Amino acid sequence: MKVYFMGVCGTAMGNAALLARAAGHEAIGADSGVYPPMCDVLAQANVAVHEGYDAARLERLAPDLVVIGNAMSRGNPEVEWLLETRAIPFASLPSMLHDLVLKTRKNIVVCGTHGKTTTTALAAFLLRENGRDPGFLIGGVPQDPPMGNHLGAAEDPFVIEGDEYDSAFFDKRSKFIHYAPHVAVLNNLEFDHADIFRDLADVQRTFSHLARIVPRNGFVVMNGDDENLRALGALPWTQVVRVGTGEKNDVRIVDFEEAPERVGFALTWRGAEWGRVSWKQRGMFNARNAAMAATAAGLALSPADPTVLKLGALERFRGVKRRQELLCESATTTVIEDFGHHPTALAETLHSLRAQFPRAKLTAVFEPRSNTARTKTLEAGFMRALAMADEVYIGAVNRAEKLAVGERFDTAAVAEHLEALGVEAHSAPTNAVLFEKLVENTCGEQAARRVVVFFTNGSFDGIIGKYVGVVRG
Repeated sequence: MKVYFMGVCGTAMGNAALLARAAGHEAIGADSGVYPPMCDVLAQANVAVHEGYDAARLERLAPDLVVIGNAMSRGNPEVEWLLETRAIPFASLPSMLHDLVLKTRKNIVVCGTHGKTTTTALAAFLLRENGRDPGFLIGGVPQDPPMGNHLGAAEDPFVIEGDEYDSAFFDKRSKFIHYAPHVAVLNNLEFDHADIFRDLADVQRTFSHLARIVPRNGFVVMNGDDENLRALGALPWTQVVRVGTGEKNDVRIVDFEEAPERVGFALTWRGAEWGRVSWKQRGMFNARNAAMAATAAGLALSPADPTVLKLGALERFRGVKRRQELLCESATTTVIEDFGHHPTALAETLHSLRAQFPRAKLTAVFEPRSNTARTKTLEAGFMRALAMADEVYIGAVNRAEKLAVGERFDTAAVAEHLEALGVEAHSAPTNAVLFEKLVENTCGEQAARRVVVFFTNGSFDGIIGKYVGVVRG
């Protein structure tokens, strides 16, 4: 089958195209403004990538199936031609993944407001380190495993990141509904994606729909400390295994310690020690990611006793790019990038950095970029999270012109509120101006050490790389 991917240079779409090719199909695609690194990876795999969208070209290519990416919408010339002619079948990315990859596999579907990418990478890594050949599709750029996609052995589990965002402009169900979960990992649940969900109850509803399609011989691996997940109820149609720090959990995280050089903790399974972990991933939230991943992977291998999964490999796990990624370190300044775009994620990272760098000045640089972060919806939460830093720089609201002033994240008001709390805070009309302020205030002679952490789920208009260049000199 020849499969054509619209938006093929996106991380998820590109990895899906590579999976389709590994499954024996011909994969081709198009994107607007063809860009690295994904398009370079696709070229190396002999996946043809076309620049821009052209209905006549699509007709000439005559694929057997068109996969329409989540970013595509009405008005795209190829979308309009497909709808007018019905000449070629089309599907959403999640639907294609189900039909071509997932429908015959024992799938571990990793879901939650935070930690999906890291937990997916951890589950795949642990299965590989325990001698299995799992398939996987990871939404970010993992360092372990050393690639974002792999078809794996048909008899081994397939691990996939399960996003609650909608599938396509014509399919408003959450992506994870398509993924045929045998083990559904519910890492946490908070209100997010205000552009498609009305409120917290609406998000809980879609997670409940996911839980309802887990078979009775499967598992829901649930964060047992999360009140928003506990509100889903007993889920009596399947097996539920709870993970957390509380005493009522099946898998417990105990003896957590975070020092500047290492993090340590232990896992127990129903009262008995499973194993001790000493690793370099920071924060309790990453220990929880590891516990969720290990539990899911262990249950997929041995439903009666997940502790057959050995934990020793976690010491070597290097993480995922853009998740507390150390970019550079000079004599005075440490620069870190984090994908955080929700108040809880920012707060957890800042809390962890305090433990890692107890005597450093902590500078948080935040870009309100995601569809929810750039609105007022979570503004109060961002205020509380950013107040954990010593110094804050707030970038320009992404695509601000598409929001009414009263709906827009108010960067100046947030900075003013932080100043009232005693936190030095700056905002700027553009990210270029913010960069100038940041360099002026943080790159001179410093008596004390400084940690600068950039929070964004996008490019931040390139200022992160520019700042790293200044710090390196």
